[in-house]
Amino acid sequence: MYRPHLTLLAASLMLATGLASAKDAPTTIPASAVQTAIQLRDKAMHDDTAYKVVASMTTEVGARLAGGVNDQRGRDWMVAKFKELGFDKVYTEPVTYPLWVRRSEHGAIVAPFPQPLTLMALGYSAGTPKGGLTAEIVQFASLDALKAADPASVKGKIVYIGERMQRHKDGQDYGRIGSPIRVEGPVIAQQKGAAGYLLRSAGTDANSRTPHTGVTGFMDPAKAIPAAALANPDADQLERVLAYGKPVTVKLDLDCGIEGQYTGANVIGEITGRKYPDQVIAIGGHLDSWDPGTGAIDDGAGVAIAVGAAKLIHDLPQRPDRTIRVIAFANEEMGLWGGRAYADKHASEVNKFQLGTESDFGSGPVWKMTASVKPEARGAIEQMAKVLAPIGVAYDTQHPGGGGSDLSQMHGKGMAALSLVQDGTYYFDWHHTANDTLDKIDPKQLAQNVAVYAVFSYMAAQADGDFGSAPGAFAHDGAEE
Repeated sequence: MYRPHLTLLAASLMLATGLASAKDAPTTIPASAVQTAIQLRDKAMHDDTAYKVVASMTTEVGARLAGGVNDQRGRDWMVAKFKELGFDKVYTEPVTYPLWVRRSEHGAIVAPFPQPLTLMALGYSAGTPKGGLTAEIVQFASLDALKAADPASVKGKIVYIGERMQRHKDGQDYGRIGSPIRVEGPVIAQQKGAAGYLLRSAGTDANSRTPHTGVTGFMDPAKAIPAAALANPDADQLERVLAYGKPVTVKLDLDCGIEGQYTGANVIGEITGRKYPDQVIAIGGHLDSWDPGTGAIDDGAGVAIAVGAAKLIHDLPQRPDRTIRVIAFANEEMGLWGGRAYADKHASEVNKFQLGTESDFGSGPVWKMTASVKPEARGAIEQMAKVLAPIGVAYDTQHPGGGGSDLSQMHGKGMAALSLVQDGTYYFDWHHTANDTLDKIDPKQLAQNVAVYAVFSYMAAQADGDFGSAPGAFAHDGAEE
């Protein structure tokens, strides 16, 4: 039987299919752009812009604790550096967060064998009462053991977890052991009635008496307890004392805590696209650092890599087709505040973000690339991979890209993203310590990172087609939070 409404439906479906086919045409990189990317790669491998940038940052500003004495200096320095290097547009966007202050920290074993402990207070830790906190230690082998503990065994004591990180190229033990014990452990201990919390530092420098700081999961100051990290040799010493089987008492004296709110800013520099200025390739790093060192590998290097890559593209005979946007994020260290603020502000524009990722794992060479893009853009990623293969970057097609730390938040809104995985074998020797200084950066390895970022950024900017950014586009791929 002839059914005109079905005929109209079929016609509509044919039209829709045709539109979809046009929309879903493969994304490709023109041959001319590939050749320019090869030239950028080779030039970047011998370019020292990024090293000069991170040397300037760590020398002229130094440590950049969020809300600390160098916070404004760091932002002013970043604005000036963008302008000095000729970025077309430089601006800031405000970011407000809790202001945590560190003044001093001391610790000691009181009994049975009195001696000092080398430690460092953790972010969002509460301070100890006047005169310090003295309490018995209760030891747990792992975070799971603490979770399973009877609160009665914890109440009024200082919880200690001594699980040790091992070196891995991808730094996997930080996500598996170090970070959860530092972030979740103090919160669980507080919920079970603990008076304080200690952990073996989340680091791989087994022989260095240098504690690693870092953030805890305390979001409510009223529920925070004193929390600190022991240097690895001091954790070993505490465990030897505990092995005697006698009650062990420790005194903590931490002068730190949250003091209201602070408004900093993300600092942004752009190389404006000549054809599609409102379409963006987003790269960057976080401008803040912890306070013991000078924030060279975490994350001065990341900011410098992005700036160096963008500068090379800026210096080409003509501007790229799309805008290269470098974002120096505020306060990543205490909870991705800059990344979250940026994603909230720009969520409605996510379809204008062509592709993005952030560098925040030191300055070791990039050895692996993964991607979260629409299927039709996989060919373009493969084109990038062929240009990057000669400098040691393998394309892993089995895992998604996360966008890095702060830009994971924009990826969570639907931005197509890469992960450019660096060699982190020694990164956690220095991470969040006084040893995070410029001497840990190898200029040649840093230049390889710049080459990787320059290649992918330029090729994405010149692509015929997009990479699939759209609201909620990659909610299934395990975007980082």
